[in-house]
Amino acid sequence: MGTGFILKGQVLAFAASPFAGDRPEDATLLREAVAVKDGKIAGAGTLSEMQALLPEAELVDHAGKLILAGFVDAHVHYPQTAIIASWGKRLIDWLYSYTFPEEMRFGDRGYADEIAHRYLDLTAAHGTTTVCSYCTIHPESADAFFAAAQARGQRVAAGKTCMDRNAPDGLCDTPQSAYDDSEALIARWHGVDRLEYTITPRFSPTSTPEQLEAMGALWAKHPECLMQTHLSEQTDEIEWVKSLFPQARDYLDTYEEFGLLGAKGLYGHAIHLEERERHRLREFGAALIHCPTSNTFIGSGLFDMAGLMAEGQRIGLATDTGGGSSFSMLRTMAAAYEIGQLRGTPLHAAQLLWLATQGSATALRMEGKIGNIAPGMEADLVVLDLASTPAIAQRAGRAEDIWEAVFPTIMMGDDRAIAEVWIGGQPVKRS
Repeated sequence: MGTGFILKGQVLAFAASPFAGDRPEDATLLREAVAVKDGKIAGAGTLSEMQALLPEAELVDHAGKLILAGFVDAHVHYPQTAIIASWGKRLIDWLYSYTFPEEMRFGDRGYADEIAHRYLDLTAAHGTTTVCSYCTIHPESADAFFAAAQARGQRVAAGKTCMDRNAPDGLCDTPQSAYDDSEALIARWHGVDRLEYTITPRFSPTSTPEQLEAMGALWAKHPECLMQTHLSEQTDEIEWVKSLFPQARDYLDTYEEFGLLGAKGLYGHAIHLEERERHRLREFGAALIHCPTSNTFIGSGLFDMAGLMAEGQRIGLATDTGGGSSFSMLRTMAAAYEIGQLRGTPLHAAQLLWLATQGSATALRMEGKIGNIAPGMEADLVVLDLASTPAIAQRAGRAEDIWEAVFPTIMMGDDRAIAEVWIGGQPVKRS
């Protein structure tokens, strides 16, 4: 496809956030075709316009299907791939029963390679083209993940998890080794091809004040990097944090005190926020990452999407695998809808698709590169079959507009709905 290619179908792009106005659909653009050349979006418009733009391009006809930017998963734990859907624990017990024993295995580079490739295969099959992942405390786990993504030409962000207390001895580093290992990984991977390093203190309970201070110093030295952690996921976790940091004003303050609050910060879950925390997060332009399947699976609570959006918070969407129970961003959108219903604020299909693409890209500060279909954007694309199963097909067949047609796929779709996936203009999954 040296001359490029054109995908024909229903092409969905966003002109603005569908949370900004009274009619979410007004923020969207529907086009007939998208043209791709040299791994970038060359244009979107009518088929004749795209054929004039790339006259020798191959035409791929997806009549009746929906073409949009690839899904962006803003908070994942790739090392938990093999323990997804483990039964019956809340957060702290879940970590000790399932997560920590599995993460002990990632000092073995061969095992880390195996799971990294498995994880990226599974997520690509579900239409996910970019993720932001926690690794384990082992630098080998980060090397494995970045190498696997690099081989696929994939845009990812990731970082070595840092923990120096309240974890098994085999999963603890030190403030100095966490700093040194992370800085070496930044030098090795950040900005190489489509890879971005993310400074990664797991969460306050597993880092001493000395380690949090070291991570804050590292971020101050490398402000080009993202920083990811967890915040206010469960009420008993918050009480634990208060006992460990008795002088802190609130959970967020345990990060803020050590320079770990900033515009490129990613705060997973953020369910039980206090007013001061909400104000400071908005003031800094930090990103809150909604993990709905995880929040229900582990019993954490109901994220306040409507209230936080109304405040002007920056919000992304994520599977949080393996605490989350699915690799699918479709299932994640469905769970976000269900949580919205429980709070009395259901989300429109346009809002759900925006969260899974441009919203998450904006949270990762990648909105100028991925998450939308516009000239110059990187050609990460997914093609949705809106009639992938008999149940979905019979409901979509009665639709009177595109939103009624796509909503059954959001609510009931799985990897069968993913007709094609393109990463950097290269086919990953084709129908």
